[in-house]
Amino acid sequence: MSKPKQIIYLDAPFLGSKEKEYLIRAIDSGYVSSVGPFINEFEEKFARFLNVTKAIAIQSGTAAIHMALYELGIGKGDEVIVPALTFVATVNPIAYVGATPVFVDVDPETWNIDPEDIERKVTERTKAIIPVHLYGNPCNMDEISKIAKKYELYVIEDATESLGAKYRGKFTGTFGDFGCFSFNGNKLITTGGGGMIVGNDEDRLNHIKFLVNQARDSFRRDYYHPELGFNYRMTNIEAALGLAQFEQVEEFLSKKKLFYSIYCEELGKHPKISFQKEYEDGESCWWLVAITIEGIDISELQKKLLKEGIQTRRVFTPVVEFPMYKHERNNYLNSFSVYEKGLCLPSSVLNDVDDIFFVCKSLKNLI
Repeated sequence: MSKPKQIIYLDAPFLGSKEKEYLIRAIDSGYVSSVGPFINEFEEKFARFLNVTKAIAIQSGTAAIHMALYELGIGKGDEVIVPALTFVATVNPIAYVGATPVFVDVDPETWNIDPEDIERKVTERTKAIIPVHLYGNPCNMDEISKIAKKYELYVIEDATESLGAKYRGKFTGTFGDFGCFSFNGNKLITTGGGGMIVGNDEDRLNHIKFLVNQARDSFRRDYYHPELGFNYRMTNIEAALGLAQFEQVEEFLSKKKLFYSIYCEELGKHPKISFQKEYEDGESCWWLVAITIEGIDISELQKKLLKEGIQTRRVFTPVVEFPMYKHERNNYLNSFSVYEKGLCLPSSVLNDVDDIFFVCKSLKNLI
């Protein structure tokens, strides 16, 4: 098999004629900022897809988590349980509201938050759990929900990477009090930036929609703000891009799963390679296909792959390694093991089947 002519992309978005059409419609309408019909349409279609009561478009996945914590009244003196292995944006909003993140190690096979360790970390100050469906792989939501119910805790799902993933036939982001999604440029669908917060408590979600628009109460009088608000609105032009992308969500999901099946077929029997595993009742969206490799310097391997036009990325550095959240490594051995051996493989829908076969061939040769 010959080397593909172009770069084999890790996570770059597909942007085509449909996206151009919607963006032109938004520009021609004159509504390019936080007012315009595309925002409501995007929210309604997203809620319908997930089968939730309401979805609120927001400026980022980080903003979604921040607003979920804020709306639930979590703040100074409270603790929020999070996995040690995640992107830092899961944790920073806890600090924004003045609460304390309590870190939990991950399961060594699924790489997701370990329910047994969650229960060990619950204290009288614990107010919420933020499970992260890492790289699109659903958490064990049965066990997490049981723990939350037992200790009367809120659940805020970080579903930023898992649009389209399911657990027991139900979409991620729909199990907890709130589900938070990201539409950053590298996600399954993109609005450039942007995100969505979803749930079934219509009153709370309506309040969030009010808060993200600077808590502006135009029914009383113009520029009247009865509460502390936030500038977390999605723009109409971003929503236009999101709608165009959302029309292709099933196609994108199918392609991601096809790529995963090829990786498994070609690399699954390699003695040094292990894949991130799904729970028995989970169905990953495979936003990024990720593996661990034994006995290899991952950074050196990345350099060699890049020379062949293959983009890769390290697994997230455990958040407990960062100065502001520093904790003893020995308490999070699984998280650091996955990080040290982990590699995210090209999963962009810009790639084709031949690209994925070439990645597999190159990996086997280099390992």
